[in-house]
Amino acid sequence: MINSGTIITAAISDQNDDHEFFAQVDGQTLHVHSKKEDWRLKDEITGFVYENMKNQWVITTEIPAVGFDRFSFGTVVDVRRDLGVFIDIGLPDKDIVLSLDDLPLQHELWPQKDDRLMVGLKVDHKNRLWAQLANDDLFKAIGHFSASFERNETVKGTVYLTKRVGSFLLLDDYRLGFVHESEREDEPHLGQKVSGRVIGRMQDGRLSVSLRPLAFVEIEDDAKMLMAVLQQSPQHSFIYHDKSDPAEIKSYFGISKGAFKRALGNLLKHRLITTDVNGTKLTDKGLEYRE
Repeated sequence: MINSGTIITAAISDQNDDHEFFAQVDGQTLHVHSKKEDWRLKDEITGFVYENMKNQWVITTEIPAVGFDRFSFGTVVDVRRDLGVFIDIGLPDKDIVLSLDDLPLQHELWPQKDDRLMVGLKVDHKNRLWAQLANDDLFKAIGHFSASFERNETVKGTVYLTKRVGSFLLLDDYRLGFVHESEREDEPHLGQKVSGRVIGRMQDGRLSVSLRPLAFVEIEDDAKMLMAVLQQSPQHSFIYHDKSDPAEIKSYFGISKGAFKRALGNLLKHRLITTDVNGTKLTDKGLEYRE
Protein backbone atom coordinates (compact mmCIF):
# COMPACT_ATOMS: atom_id res chain seq x y z
CA MET A 1 0.00 0.00 0.00
CA ILE A 2 1.17 3.52 -0.79
CA ASN A 3 1.60 5.67 2.28
CA SER A 4 0.01 9.06 1.76
CA GLY A 5 2.31 12.03 2.32
CA THR A 6 5.55 10.18 1.61
CA ILE A 7 8.18 10.80 -1.05
CA ILE A 8 8.57 7.82 -3.36
CA THR A 9 10.08 6.83 -6.69
CA ALA A 10 7.81 5.36 -9.39
CA ALA A 11 8.11 4.50 -13.08
CA ILE A 12 6.27 6.30 -15.88
CA SER A 13 3.83 3.73 -17.27
CA ASP A 14 1.40 5.47 -19.60
CA GLN A 15 0.27 8.64 -21.35
CA ASN A 16 -3.29 9.38 -22.46
CA ASP A 17 -4.67 11.42 -25.36
CA ASP A 18 -4.77 14.54 -23.17
CA HIS A 19 -0.99 14.26 -22.71
CA GLU A 20 -1.40 13.29 -19.06
CA PHE A 21 1.24 10.95 -17.68
CA PHE A 22 0.76 8.09 -15.25
CA ALA A 23 3.21 6.19 -13.08
CA GLN A 24 3.17 2.79 -11.42
CA VAL A 25 4.48 1.65 -8.07
CA ASP A 26 3.61 -1.63 -6.35
CA GLY A 27 0.75 -2.14 -8.80
CA GLN A 28 -0.80 1.25 -7.98
CA THR A 29 -1.41 3.78 -10.77
CA LEU A 30 -0.59 7.41 -9.99
CA HIS A 31 -1.48 10.57 -11.85
CA VAL A 32 1.69 12.54 -12.55
CA HIS A 33 1.85 16.24 -11.73
CA SER A 34 5.05 17.78 -13.01
CA LYS A 35 6.28 20.78 -14.98
CA LYS A 36 8.29 18.36 -17.07
CA GLU A 37 6.38 17.39 -20.21
CA ASP A 38 8.78 15.04 -22.03
CA TRP A 39 8.52 11.94 -19.86
CA ARG A 40 9.17 8.61 -21.56
CA LEU A 41 7.90 5.18 -20.62
CA LYS A 42 9.87 3.57 -17.79
CA ASP A 43 11.42 6.90 -16.74
CA GLU A 44 11.74 7.13 -12.97
CA ILE A 45 9.94 9.94 -11.19
CA THR A 46 10.47 10.93 -7.56
CA GLY A 47 7.81 12.95 -5.82
CA PHE A 48 5.30 13.50 -3.06
CA VAL A 49 2.34 11.12 -3.18
CA TYR A 50 -1.18 11.87 -1.97
CA GLU A 51 -4.87 11.35 -2.74
CA ASN A 52 -6.46 14.41 -4.33
CA MET A 53 -9.95 15.87 -3.96
CA LYS A 54 -11.22 13.50 -6.69
CA ASN A 55 -9.93 10.48 -4.76
CA GLN A 56 -7.18 10.00 -7.35
CA TRP A 57 -3.67 9.08 -6.29
CA VAL A 58 -1.15 11.67 -7.45
CA ILE A 59 2.62 11.92 -7.48
CA THR A 60 3.92 15.49 -7.75
CA THR A 61 7.50 16.57 -8.30
CA GLU A 62 6.66 19.88 -6.59
CA ILE A 63 7.28 18.64 -3.07
CA PRO A 64 5.62 20.87 -0.45
CA ALA A 65 7.61 22.40 2.38
CA VAL A 66 5.18 20.74 4.80
CA GLY A 67 5.73 17.09 5.71
CA PHE A 68 5.69 14.59 8.57
CA ASP A 69 8.86 16.04 10.07
CA ARG A 70 8.72 19.39 8.30
CA PHE A 71 6.73 22.42 9.42
CA SER A 72 5.99 25.48 7.35
CA PHE A 73 3.33 28.14 6.96
CA GLY A 74 0.18 27.32 5.02
CA THR A 75 -2.73 29.59 4.16
CA VAL A 76 -6.28 28.98 5.37
CA VAL A 77 -8.60 28.75 2.35
CA ASP A 78 -11.84 27.57 3.95
CA VAL A 79 -13.46 27.05 7.34
CA ARG A 80 -16.02 24.36 8.16
CA ARG A 81 -17.43 24.30 11.67
CA ASP A 82 -18.26 20.59 11.36
CA LEU A 83 -14.76 19.58 10.27
CA GLY A 84 -12.05 22.18 10.79
CA VAL A 85 -10.05 24.52 8.56
CA PHE A 86 -8.65 23.77 5.11
CA ILE A 87 -5.05 24.80 4.51
CA ASP A 88 -3.23 25.33 1.23
CA ILE A 89 0.26 23.83 1.54
CA GLY A 90 1.07 24.06 -2.15
CA LEU A 91 -0.51 20.91 -3.57
CA PRO A 92 -2.24 21.57 -6.92
CA ASP A 93 -5.55 19.89 -6.20
CA LYS A 94 -5.78 19.25 -2.48
CA ASP A 95 -6.04 21.29 0.70
CA ILE A 96 -5.11 19.73 4.05
CA VAL A 97 -7.58 19.84 6.94
CA LEU A 98 -6.65 20.90 10.45
CA SER A 99 -9.24 19.02 12.50
CA LEU A 100 -11.65 20.80 14.82
CA ASP A 101 -10.20 18.54 17.53
CA ASP A 102 -6.96 20.52 17.23
CA LEU A 103 -8.66 23.93 17.25
CA PRO A 104 -9.86 26.10 20.16
CA LEU A 105 -13.20 25.20 21.70
CA GLN A 106 -14.52 28.71 20.99
CA HIS A 107 -15.30 29.09 17.30
CA GLU A 108 -14.51 32.81 17.46
CA LEU A 109 -10.87 31.87 18.12
CA TRP A 110 -10.63 29.68 15.01
CA PRO A 111 -8.44 30.81 12.13
CA GLN A 112 -10.16 32.70 9.33
CA LYS A 113 -9.72 32.63 5.58
CA ASP A 114 -6.31 33.99 4.46
CA ASP A 115 -4.77 33.53 7.92
CA ARG A 116 -1.46 31.67 8.07
CA LEU A 117 -0.75 28.65 10.25
CA MET A 118 2.49 26.77 10.75
CA VAL A 119 1.68 23.11 10.26
CA GLY A 120 3.18 19.72 9.57
CA LEU A 121 1.44 16.54 8.40
CA LYS A 122 0.07 13.48 10.13
CA VAL A 123 -1.85 10.47 8.82
CA ASP A 124 -4.73 8.57 10.39
CA HIS A 125 -5.53 4.84 10.39
CA LYS A 126 -7.37 5.26 7.07
CA ASN A 127 -4.23 6.66 5.40
CA ARG A 128 -5.76 10.15 5.24
CA LEU A 129 -3.57 13.23 5.53
CA TRP A 130 -4.28 15.82 8.22
CA ALA A 131 -2.54 19.01 9.22
CA GLN A 132 -0.68 19.07 12.52
CA LEU A 133 -0.39 22.41 14.27
CA ALA A 134 3.11 23.42 15.36
CA ASN A 135 3.43 23.59 19.15
CA ASP A 136 5.22 26.09 21.37
CA ASP A 137 8.38 23.98 21.56
CA LEU A 138 8.80 24.21 17.80
CA PHE A 139 8.32 27.98 17.82
CA LYS A 140 10.89 28.28 20.60
CA ALA A 141 13.28 26.30 18.40
CA ILE A 142 12.83 28.44 15.29
CA GLY A 143 12.12 31.78 16.98
CA HIS A 144 14.43 34.23 18.72
CA PHE A 145 14.39 35.31 22.34
CA SER A 146 15.30 38.95 22.95
CA ALA A 147 18.13 40.14 25.18
CA SER A 148 16.85 43.73 25.12
CA PHE A 149 13.90 45.72 23.85
CA GLU A 150 12.89 49.16 22.63
CA ARG A 151 9.85 50.43 24.46
CA ASN A 152 6.89 51.28 22.22
CA GLU A 153 8.54 49.71 19.18
CA THR A 154 5.81 48.85 16.69
CA VAL A 155 5.82 45.14 15.85
CA LYS A 156 3.72 42.81 13.72
CA GLY A 157 3.28 39.11 14.17
CA THR A 158 1.06 36.05 13.93
CA VAL A 159 -0.83 34.42 16.81
CA TYR A 160 0.29 30.80 17.02
CA LEU A 161 -1.18 29.82 20.39
CA THR A 162 -4.20 31.10 22.29
CA LYS A 163 -4.59 30.66 26.03
CA ARG A 164 -6.75 32.26 28.67
CA VAL A 165 -3.71 33.97 30.14
CA GLY A 166 -2.73 35.51 26.80
CA SER A 167 -1.73 35.14 23.15
CA PHE A 168 1.63 33.80 21.93
CA LEU A 169 3.15 35.52 18.88
CA LEU A 170 5.77 34.87 16.25
CA LEU A 171 6.83 38.32 15.06
CA ASP A 172 7.61 38.98 11.42
CA ASP A 173 11.35 38.99 12.20
CA TYR A 174 10.96 35.69 14.10
CA ARG A 175 11.31 37.20 17.55
CA LEU A 176 8.91 35.64 20.04
CA GLY A 177 6.25 37.73 21.73
CA PHE A 178 3.44 37.40 24.25
CA VAL A 179 0.28 39.46 24.75
CA HIS A 180 -1.08 39.24 28.29
CA GLU A 181 -4.87 39.08 28.45
CA SER A 182 -4.91 42.54 30.08
CA GLU A 183 -3.10 44.03 27.07
CA ARG A 184 -5.75 43.22 24.47
CA GLU A 185 -9.22 44.67 24.02
CA ASP A 186 -10.47 41.63 22.10
CA GLU A 187 -8.83 38.22 22.11
CA PRO A 188 -7.16 37.63 18.72
CA HIS A 189 -7.85 34.34 17.01
CA LEU A 190 -5.40 31.62 16.07
CA GLY A 191 -3.45 32.59 12.96
CA GLN A 192 -4.47 36.24 13.16
CA LYS A 193 -2.00 38.88 12.02
CA VAL A 194 -1.72 41.55 14.72
CA SER A 195 0.11 44.83 15.18
CA GLY A 196 1.13 46.07 18.59
CA ARG A 197 3.83 47.81 20.58
CA VAL A 198 6.56 46.46 22.81
CA ILE A 199 6.04 47.29 26.48
CA GLY A 200 8.64 45.04 28.10
CA ARG A 201 10.57 41.81 28.11
CA MET A 202 9.54 38.62 29.90
CA GLN A 203 11.90 36.51 31.99
CA ASP A 204 12.27 33.89 29.26
CA GLY A 205 13.19 36.52 26.66
CA ARG A 206 9.86 36.87 24.90
CA LEU A 207 8.85 40.43 24.15
CA SER A 208 5.82 41.64 26.07
CA VAL A 209 3.49 43.17 23.50
CA SER A 210 0.39 45.30 23.98
CA LEU A 211 -2.43 45.42 21.45
CA ARG A 212 -4.14 48.22 23.34
CA PRO A 213 -3.84 51.75 21.98
CA LEU A 214 -1.62 54.19 23.78
CA ALA A 215 -3.54 56.16 26.35
CA PHE A 216 -3.04 59.20 24.15
CA VAL A 217 -5.78 58.03 21.80
CA GLU A 218 -8.08 57.31 24.72
CA ILE A 219 -8.07 60.86 26.09
CA GLU A 220 -10.49 63.59 25.14
CA ASP A 221 -9.92 66.09 22.35
CA ASP A 222 -9.01 68.98 24.69
CA ALA A 223 -6.52 66.74 26.48
CA LYS A 224 -5.00 65.77 23.12
CA MET A 225 -4.59 69.45 22.32
CA LEU A 226 -2.79 70.10 25.62
CA MET A 227 -0.53 67.11 24.94
CA ALA A 228 0.35 68.51 21.52
CA VAL A 229 1.27 71.87 23.08
CA LEU A 230 3.43 70.19 25.72
CA GLN A 231 5.17 67.92 23.23
CA GLN A 232 6.02 70.84 20.94
CA SER A 233 7.29 73.04 23.76
CA PRO A 234 11.13 73.10 24.09
CA GLN A 235 10.85 72.31 27.80
CA HIS A 236 7.76 70.10 27.39
CA SER A 237 5.92 72.39 29.77
CA PHE A 238 3.73 75.49 30.03
CA ILE A 239 3.04 77.95 32.84
CA TYR A 240 -0.69 77.29 33.08
CA HIS A 241 -2.36 75.23 35.82
CA ASP A 242 -5.79 74.76 37.38
CA LYS A 243 -5.53 78.08 39.28
CA SER A 244 -4.60 80.13 36.21
CA ASP A 245 -6.76 83.06 35.13
CA PRO A 246 -9.72 81.94 32.96
CA ALA A 247 -9.13 84.77 30.47
CA GLU A 248 -5.48 83.76 30.00
CA ILE A 249 -6.49 80.13 29.46
CA LYS A 250 -9.14 81.17 26.93
CA SER A 251 -6.67 83.42 25.11
CA TYR A 252 -3.87 80.85 24.92
CA PHE A 253 -5.76 77.58 24.43
CA GLY A 254 -9.11 78.74 23.07
CA ILE A 255 -11.08 76.73 25.65
CA SER A 256 -12.85 77.57 28.89
CA LYS A 257 -11.20 77.11 32.27
CA GLY A 258 -13.65 74.31 33.04
CA ALA A 259 -12.66 72.45 29.87
CA PHE A 260 -9.00 73.12 30.67
CA LYS A 261 -9.34 71.62 34.16
CA ARG A 262 -11.13 68.57 32.79
CA ALA A 263 -8.35 68.06 30.25
CA LEU A 264 -5.70 68.38 32.98
CA GLY A 265 -7.58 65.84 35.07
CA ASN A 266 -7.68 63.45 32.13
CA LEU A 267 -3.94 63.73 31.61
CA LEU A 268 -3.24 63.38 35.33
CA LYS A 269 -5.36 60.23 35.40
CA HIS A 270 -3.13 58.69 32.75
CA ARG A 271 0.01 59.97 34.55
CA LEU A 272 1.11 61.91 31.50
CA ILE A 273 1.71 65.20 33.33
CA THR A 274 2.49 66.79 36.64
CA THR A 275 0.97 70.15 37.52
CA ASP A 276 1.32 72.66 40.35
CA VAL A 277 1.31 76.42 40.88
CA ASN A 278 4.47 76.70 38.77
CA GLY A 279 2.83 75.19 35.71
CA THR A 280 2.36 71.87 33.92
CA LYS A 281 4.93 69.52 32.38
CA LEU A 282 5.14 66.08 30.84
CA THR A 283 6.15 63.07 32.89
CA ASP A 284 8.58 60.45 31.57
CA LYS A 285 5.54 58.47 30.48
CA GLY A 286 4.22 61.51 28.66
CA LEU A 287 7.55 62.01 26.90
CA GLU A 288 7.33 58.48 25.47
CA TYR A 289 3.97 59.02 23.84
CA ARG A 290 3.60 58.99 20.08
CA GLU A 291 0.49 59.45 17.98
